[in-house]
Amino acid sequence: MTIRICVSFIPKNVDEALKLINKAEKYKPDFIEVRLDQITEMERLAEIPSSTNIPLIATNRSVECGGSFRGSEGERINVLKKAAHAGFNYVDIEVSTPGLKELTKELRFKGVKTIVSFHDFVGTPNYDELNKILEFQLGNGAEICKIVTTAKKLEDNLTLMNFLTQVSKKAKIVCFAMGDLGKISRLLSPLFGGFFTIASLEKGGETAPGQLTIQELKTAYRALGVYE
Repeated sequence: MTIRICVSFIPKNVDEALKLINKAEKYKPDFIEVRLDQITEMERLAEIPSSTNIPLIATNRSVECGGSFRGSEGERINVLKKAAHAGFNYVDIEVSTPGLKELTKELRFKGVKTIVSFHDFVGTPNYDELNKILEFQLGNGAEICKIVTTAKKLEDNLTLMNFLTQVSKKAKIVCFAMGDLGKISRLLSPLFGGFFTIASLEKGGETAPGQLTIQELKTAYRALGVYE
C-alpha cells in the first residue's frame, strides 16, 4: 500500500500557478494538478513545469464537465497538446473527448502519460457500470484511469472501495466520490488500491466538492498509522 496525494488548483494565470506550486512544494505532494481552464498565456506554459520537480498533471475542464473553459472542444484539446509540448508529465483527458484513442496515442508519442477521466455529477454507478467505464478507458489508451462519482448516500463509498479493491490489481486507477458524503472515499481510496487521491492546497481552494486539504489528509493518514 502506497499513499499518494495530488494537490489540485485552478490558477487564473501563469504567475499565480507559479506561486501556488511554490506553496504546494512545502507540503510535499506526490503530484500537482494544474487546471488550465482559465490560463490564456499559452506562450508561457513551459514556465510551469520548469518551476518544479514534482510531476505535473495538465487538466483543462470545459463548463459541461464541471470546469470553466469556455472555448470550443478543439481549442480545449489544443491547450492540452500545448501543455504536453511544454513539459507537463501527465495530461488528463475527459472520457467524452472526440477522437480519444488517437489523442492518447499522440500524447504518448510525445512522452506524456495519459489520464482518462470519467465524472458523474449525479450519482454513483453500480459495479458493472463502473467496470464498463474502466474497460472503455483502458481500451482507449489510458495509462491511468480516473473514475469520480457523486456520493448520494454513505453506501456509495463502499461501492467504490469494493470496486477499487478488485480492479486496482489490473490498472492504475484513481477512484472516489465527490460531495460531503464522499469525503470518506477520498481519504480511503489509496488504502484500497487507488493510485492517488486529490486534495486542495488549503481551505477555500477546492477544485471539486468534498475535497479535503493536503494537511487534513496527511494528519488523518498519520493518525491511522499508514503515513510517515
